[in-house]
Amino acid sequence: MNILWLSVSDPEPGLGNYANLFESEALPRIIWTTVRICIITTLLSVSLGYCLAYAMVHAYRKEQNMMLTFLLVSFWISILVRTFSWLMLLGRKGLVNEWLDAIGIISEPIAFMRNELGVLIGMVHYMVPYAVLPLLVNMQTLDQRVMSASRNLGATGAQTFFRIYLPMTKPGIVASVLLVFILSLGFYVTPAVLGGGKVLMVAEYISVQLLITLKWGIAAMLAALMLFGVLVMLWVMNRFMKLSTVFGGATS
Repeated sequence: MNILWLSVSDPEPGLGNYANLFESEALPRIIWTTVRICIITTLLSVSLGYCLAYAMVHAYRKEQNMMLTFLLVSFWISILVRTFSWLMLLGRKGLVNEWLDAIGIISEPIAFMRNELGVLIGMVHYMVPYAVLPLLVNMQTLDQRVMSASRNLGATGAQTFFRIYLPMTKPGIVASVLLVFILSLGFYVTPAVLGGGKVLMVAEYISVQLLITLKWGIAAMLAALMLFGVLVMLWVMNRFMKLSTVFGGATS
């Protein structure tokens, strides 16, 4: 409530901060950049996460435990460590550019960093484990006898997957999309470092308004807008599918 009150009271009472959404050229561009990057990150992360979760569910117990261990270890690695590791790998004089130059594929370094490509690489790398977990839990609860029955009735592997398996994993996909997209909205370190100041997202802009320009009303307005957007998204999703089912609750 304090955030909402601050957004309509600083620097003066009214909806002036919200009017900036239509009067300012920078704010709509920053919001669109944030939404676009979050959507792309979500699509890539969930796609990769689905493949990893599928491989884990169908692997042998030993390989499954090993894959799960690597997945859990990734949560213990600081986002700063991951981000600066990508700088070392993908910088103009990083290992990737040096290797591509050594084997003659490129004649000049590829600009992986200081653009949206670098931000997407860093964000997708961080979000894939979050995408895997809801999908893995969902896939582990599926009744494999349904897939066996489908194959026994003459369906091919592709038909069984697209007509039976994929629809049954819909709750896991929805949960993964929600989790990844909502977490992606708050990214600050990765865009700031890998974007090199050229990719400004809402979280970084809020920080600038709070710490540098001291426009707390604008910062509160953007924070309230993000919160409202997340709540609306959850409400719309709940209209089509019960969130209790999506996150593993009872279906009744």
